[in-house]
Amino acid sequence: MTTSLWRHARLTTLAGTGWCDIDHGAMVVQGERLAWVGPDADLPRDLQVDAEHDLGGALVTPGLVDCHTHLVYGGHRAREFELRLQGATYEEIARAGGGIRSTVAATRAADEATLLAGATQRARALMAEGVTTLEVKSGYGLSLEHEARCLRVARALGTALPLTVRTTCLAAHALPPEFDGRADAYIDAVCQWLPALQQQGLVDAVDAFCERIAFSPAQTQRVFDAARALGLPVKLHAEQLSDQGGAALAARSGALSCDHLEWLSDDGVRAMAAAGTVAVLLPGAFYFLRETRLPPVQALRDAGVPIALASDHNPGSSPGLSLLLMLNMGCTFFRLTPEEALRGVTVHGARALGLRDRGTLAPGQRADFVVWNVAQANELAYGFGHNPCHRVVVAGEECL
Repeated sequence: MTTSLWRHARLTTLAGTGWCDIDHGAMVVQGERLAWVGPDADLPRDLQVDAEHDLGGALVTPGLVDCHTHLVYGGHRAREFELRLQGATYEEIARAGGGIRSTVAATRAADEATLLAGATQRARALMAEGVTTLEVKSGYGLSLEHEARCLRVARALGTALPLTVRTTCLAAHALPPEFDGRADAYIDAVCQWLPALQQQGLVDAVDAFCERIAFSPAQTQRVFDAARALGLPVKLHAEQLSDQGGAALAARSGALSCDHLEWLSDDGVRAMAAAGTVAVLLPGAFYFLRETRLPPVQALRDAGVPIALASDHNPGSSPGLSLLLMLNMGCTFFRLTPEEALRGVTVHGARALGLRDRGTLAPGQRADFVVWNVAQANELAYGFGHNPCHRVVVAGEECL
């Protein structure tokens, strides 16, 4: 096991309350883990290292976590963007056969190599801004064959790239055309697919879209019951376009996270707080769909619900590939503080994926960290349209 020393840095550790900055800080990495973090002057005197890196006073933060993406898909939906600018709503487009269904058709038509090439390009764009862990949801296959293919591609990303990829089965994303008028039958099918997908090692968690244009709370509960019977954690697209009570339902099932949440009720906030469920806010979709109803950030704060941010990269409602831009949007649209925003893509982003071994700079944590060309961490949320990422270390190995 190799030991390396990273010193002469400004460390924003996030390992407590506030930024938890250490000026003139140092980190000792042993193998894939952080073995020591503290002031450079307090380094152990008998320390022996295989390599030493002088960071020249640069800022270092934990590696970024994008806890909600849909990176695997075919085609694009630029025409729908035009339609929305002409007055059509996201819901109207979906009910007319566009939206998710159009991406399903393009994804089914693409072969696995094409899907992997597109997903790899997107993942590399996120990695270039310091993302070291991300989630990839399926949900554009909507059949056992095509959902499995999308999840295999997501798994392949984590093998081919220096990146942790968590896979989430979102087969309950939309009703495929072959099940028109038979939503309950489709949910039956989804529940039957889960054991096979799990046996193939393709699923880390299960998600659903609980909404008027997707699936009812009762249908969502059936998916959750099937997932929990297999020991799989659950997540939910909840309260994006209306209040369906999905967040409270998901919290009762011990959900890792509920995502979107613009229409979240007080009851939903209380349920999430009691369950320890993370609120994942998605400012990219809020912006791109020109939404006006804000998620109840102050209520979430008051209740002590952890708040994460994510890119929600997808071809229909959030086609951006910049997690740093989401920091700025989270502050500008949702009035998060810069510290809350950074915690949202580190500590709380990791928690939304059920990962407790990353998101802070502390002994025992995975050695995922980013070296930035800025002086203070609040600059990461302040600026946009440029990339200050300088170096990226994943599991103790420099990859950028």
